Amino acid sequence: MNNKAWLAAFEVIATLQRAGFEAYIVGGAVRDQLLGKDVHDVDVATSALPTEVQSLFTTTVDVGILHGTVIVVHPLAPIEVTTFRVEGTYEDHRRPSTVHFVRSLRDDLARRDFTVNAMALTKDHTIIDYFGGQADLAAKIVRAVGDAKERFSEDALRMLRAVRFVAQLNFTVDRQTKDAIQSCSADLAYVARERIKQEIDKIWQGEAITEAIRLMEETDLVKVLPGVWRAQTWRGFKPKTVEEGWAYFLHYNRTQPHIASHYRLTNQEKRSVKQIHLAFDALVERGFTRLDYYRYDGNVLCSAVRIARHLQRTKLSEEDVLQNKARLPIQSRQALAVDGHDLQKWCNKKPGKWLQQALQEIERAVLYEEIDNTQQQIRSWYCNGVDQR
Repeated sequence: MNNKAWLAAFEVIATLQRAGFEAYIVGGAVRDQLLGKDVHDVDVATSALPTEVQSLFTTTVDVGILHGTVIVVHPLAPIEVTTFRVEGTYEDHRRPSTVHFVRSLRDDLARRDFTVNAMALTKDHTIIDYFGGQADLAAKIVRAVGDAKERFSEDALRMLRAVRFVAQLNFTVDRQTKDAIQSCSADLAYVARERIKQEIDKIWQGEAITEAIRLMEETDLVKVLPGVWRAQTWRGFKPKTVEEGWAYFLHYNRTQPHIASHYRLTNQEKRSVKQIHLAFDALVERGFTRLDYYRYDGNVLCSAVRIARHLQRTKLSEEDVLQNKARLPIQSRQALAVDGHDLQKWCNKKPGKWLQQALQEIERAVLYEEIDNTQQQIRSWYCNGVDQR
C-alpha cells in the first residue's frame, strides 16, 4: 500500500477524521487489495457532507456534488470522496430519482452491488465487512448485497458487471444472484449502450471470457444484447487488446454490419476492427504478401494471426509476422529517401496528380527491392524511366 493513491487517500481520511468525521477507503480498491492486485483508483466514503468536505481541503472539484461526490486534489493523487448515502426509487433501471445523505457507513455499503465491493478499510488497515465480502472473495463467488432482484431492478447494468467480474476474476455467481439476473435480464435494454460497451471492453480483457459468456447464455442476457454470443467460440481465445476482442466478436457478426455502431465503437475502434478483418481475410485466402506486411501495422497483423491460429486457419506465428515485417526495406512512405520537393526539382514541374503517382511508383520499387532506398538510385531509376511512362 505504498503507491501515491493509497498515501493520498490515507491523508485525506486523516484530515476528515481530525475534523470529527468518519472516513474509509471503499469499493474496488479494498477488493483488489485483498486479492493482491494492483490498485490505481482509491475512493473514500465519509460521513461529511459535500460542503463539509470542500471546506476542509484547499482544492476540490465538483464532479457529482448532487450525488455527494467531490474530488480532492491532493498533491500525490486526486481522490474521489463521496458522502455516505442511500438512494431513492430507480425510475429508469439505472439512476436513482433521489439521493439522501446519511451518517451511517453500514447504510452506505448496503446500497452497493456485490458483497466483494461492499467492504471498507480503515486508516489502520482494519477491514469492515458487514455482508460477507471476505468469505465470498475466498470462495470466489459473486453475490449481490441483500435482495439480488432489488439490486438489479435498481441498476440493470449491475447484471453485466457480474458477468465482467466472472471474466476478470474467474469467479462464479451464486445461485440466487444468477436466478435474479435471469429474472431481470430484459431490463438491460434500458441501459445506455455506451455503459454496456464499457463493461464489454473489460470482459474482453478478462481471463475467463468463455465462462462469462456462458453466464450470459444461461441467464438470457444474450437475448437482450445484439449479435452472436456463443461461449464455445471463445474457448481458448484471449484477445490481447480491446480492439482485438471486438474484432473477434464481430468476425461472427459480419452479416450484421450495424453491430459495431450499436455498441458505440469509436471511429478509431471501427477502423482497427476493419483493418484486422482485412488482414485476416488476406491471410486465410492467400497468405500475407510483402504488400500486406507493408500496408498493415504490426499489431493489426498479429491480431489477425492470433484469430486465424485460434480458428486453425494458419500456422504462422506472431514472431514470424514481426520478423517478416522488420525485413522490409521501408516501413512507410515517410521512410523514402526522397519526397515531393525532390521530384519537383528533378522534373522542373509544378505539383499535380503526377507527383502522387510518381511517389507511389518509387514506393513500390523500393518496397520490392528493385532499387535501393537512396536519393542517387531513386533519381537514376525514376528519371531514366520518365520517357517510358
